Amino acid sequence: MNDSAALKSILLLAANPKGTVSLRLQEEEREIKERLRLAGYGKVPINSTGATRTRDIQQAMLDFKPQIVHFTGHGTGKDGLAFEDGMGQLKLVDSEALANLFKLFSKRVECVVLNACYSQFQAEAIAQHIDYVIGMSQEIGDRAAIEFAVGFYTALGAGETIEFAYELGCNAIQLEGIPEHLTPVLCVKKNINLPK
Repeated sequence: MNDSAALKSILLLAANPKGTVSLRLQEEEREIKERLRLAGYGKVPINSTGATRTRDIQQAMLDFKPQIVHFTGHGTGKDGLAFEDGMGQLKLVDSEALANLFKLFSKRVECVVLNACYSQFQAEAIAQHIDYVIGMSQEIGDRAAIEFAVGFYTALGAGETIEFAYELGCNAIQLEGIPEHLTPVLCVKKNINLPK
């Protein structure tokens, strides 16, 4: 990518609380950063927080001012996304709280990726305020989640639209022969003008 104006600021939030199934979060982060580096993001910071606690979310949003927010970790459906408390234990954040958070940052954030099982509930709530939100309609395995992220950020780094990046991410899962390519769901804010 040659056009530095097209580069998006990206924030990666990762959480794998104690007592939950271990996920390959660092591998996902490494793959995302590598795809973006190859696309020319070498000089643009891709910020991340690991072992993300609920109180870290607002601070990271204020500090890094991202246009793209990527959450990787566990989702529990209607109960929320799994972040950590001060002791590293599971702390669920529900859809309403997440939607209200992103409402506050809606002038800046263009896309939220919830790369977590059963996160479609949160994606639909957040999409009331953010133009594009990707969630998972059911459980998604580590390999599929990583392949989706690789495809998505490869396209985004190449200057493609979010819709195209979403489709390429789904196709990346399919190309690897993983039968979860229909799991990612793109939620679009109802009153936006879609690019042609």
